[in-house]
Amino acid sequence: MNYLNDVVIDNAVSYSEYRKKLDELIAQGKTTGPNQDEWLVDYARLNIQRMNRWDKTWVVPEKLEQELLAFEQPMIWLTITEGWCGDAAQVVPIIEKLAAVNPLIQHKLILRDENPEIIDQFLTNGTRSIPKTILLDGEELHVLGSWGPRPTTAQHLLESLKAKGEVPKEELYNQLHGWYAKNKGVETAAEFMKEVKKKKSES
Repeated sequence: MNYLNDVVIDNAVSYSEYRKKLDELIAQGKTTGPNQDEWLVDYARLNIQRMNRWDKTWVVPEKLEQELLAFEQPMIWLTITEGWCGDAAQVVPIIEKLAAVNPLIQHKLILRDENPEIIDQFLTNGTRSIPKTILLDGEELHVLGSWGPRPTTAQHLLESLKAKGEVPKEELYNQLHGWYAKNKGVETAAEFMKEVKKKKSES
């Protein structure tokens, strides 16, 4: 059975540690990963604002809260991310709040570019798309499944814009983040929880 070893989990960080690291890097004019182009650092700075907004405003719906509280076995949600990733800024804070509902669930994070051997086990259409959250049995570290990098509707929006060919990258991402803002985390939380419940029932 597919699994991740203790070393990977032990080296993963909590969401608060991840956020602290991003703040420290931005203070130095940097972001995560090897690419330190100015535009990417600017984007990472904007992502911190996005995460701050979700942290302050998003509340777990009561229905999902009850579903989470019903879990009786330990789980680890291991999210592969980077500070410059726009989708991660919209998705990861929601996964963190879902995990926080039940003390049996640990949410831990690793950086994609520091862990190519991990992300390469969870490619999306052959690409290292992030964020990607791996669902693990909390005791044996068996991989139950994974979810990401974005909700279905957001994915379809991105694909339709890219298919037009002439849409500038800036406009493409503006529309994508506009969708996230309007949806208010509803589809992200619902789709993620659907996958969690499915994999829990199969394990």
